[in-house]
Parts: sequence; C-alpha cells; structure tokens
Amino acid sequence: MRVIILEDNPILAEGLSLLLNNSGFEVAAIATDADEFAKANAEHQVDIAVVDVRLPPTFTDEGLRAAIEARRVRPGLPVLVFSQYVEEVYAAELLAAGSEGVGYLLKDRVSRVDEFLEAVRRVAAGGTVLDPEVVSQLMVKRSSPLDRLTPREREVLALMAEGLGNTAIGEKLVISDGAVHKHVGNVFLKLDLPPTDSGHRRVLAVLAYLGL
Repeated sequence: MRVIILEDNPILAEGLSLLLNNSGFEVAAIATDADEFAKANAEHQVDIAVVDVRLPPTFTDEGLRAAIEARRVRPGLPVLVFSQYVEEVYAAELLAAGSEGVGYLLKDRVSRVDEFLEAVRRVAAGGTVLDPEVVSQLMVKRSSPLDRLTPREREVLALMAEGLGNTAIGEKLVISDGAVHKHVGNVFLKLDLPPTDSGHRRVLAVLAYLGL
C-alpha cells in the first residue's frame, strides 16, 4: 500500500515515514508544501495521502486545499488529514466532496500507534475516520445562524421575506413600530450581517432565511 505524506515538520515527517514503512506500507514521497504534494500526486500512483493542515507559506489551510485539489485531479484519492488543528471551512468541503476514503484525526488525540495505522488502512480501503472533536467543531460551524433567533424574531424575518415593511409587520403581529425595529435590529445582529444600509441588510436577511 503506497502512501504520500504531506508534512512540513521534518522530524514528524520522517517519523511517520519510518512508522508506515515498518508497518507494511510503502512511502512513495514526502512533500513539505502544496506544490511538492501536487507533483508527487501526479508522479506516483498511491493508495492514500496523509496530510497536515497548516503548511508554508501562510500556515493556515494549505494542506486541506491541497488535498481537495488532489482529489479533484485524482477523484476518489483517499486522504487522511492528520493535524493539530480543525480548519472548518475546507474540512467541510473535503467531506462534502465525497465522504468515502476520507479521515481527519487530531495529532494530540491519537494515543496509540495501532489506532493511527488502523485509520490509515480504513481510509485507504474507502472508509471514513473522524475524530469526535472534529465532528463537534464542524457541527458547530455548520449550524445555521437562524438557530440564534427567538421565535418572535423568526416571525418578523418570515414577514420580511414576504416583502412587508416594519409598519405592516407591526400590524400583522400587533406590536409597536418600536418593537418591530428592535426585532429587526436583533435579526441583523444575530445573522452577522455587515453594517450597510438597512434595505441591503433586509435583502441579506431574507436570503439567509431562504437558505440562499
């Protein structure tokens, strides 16, 4: 079973390589950045890639973006993310592109060598391995901002989606203009809408309500 490692820490990269080579795998290449990884992926026919998240030059999300691109170039390439960090946006994109042959483990939560090796085998075989902490953070990230709204704020937003202005909303709900204005302001705040003009914010709020 052939493996590419994408890891910029030389000690960890060599340690992973030694571990995998001594456990029945063949490490075809070790890449330290996204460009090296892309070249290795094009050159070697491998069964799985083990990738870190934060790599040069910005040390933010290069590893995940490189993994997503590798799966675009070679659809179905099994990828095991092995990192200290959960990068929610690209992790969600990696999983959304197809959960078969995908894993995400946190380095400081893998306590046994055999646990890691089993994860590599499972992902290479098309399975999925996700650390519960990764799942938890992704679920928080994916939760809708609409969940922050109170029932009354949801009612106000629903009427905004119908095209009603503040006065018409107040008449519909039998509340004062001041109360409507307060609820609308809370909707804007809880949906994290930028401080632009109120008309534009109403449009953005309605789009969020419609899931667009």
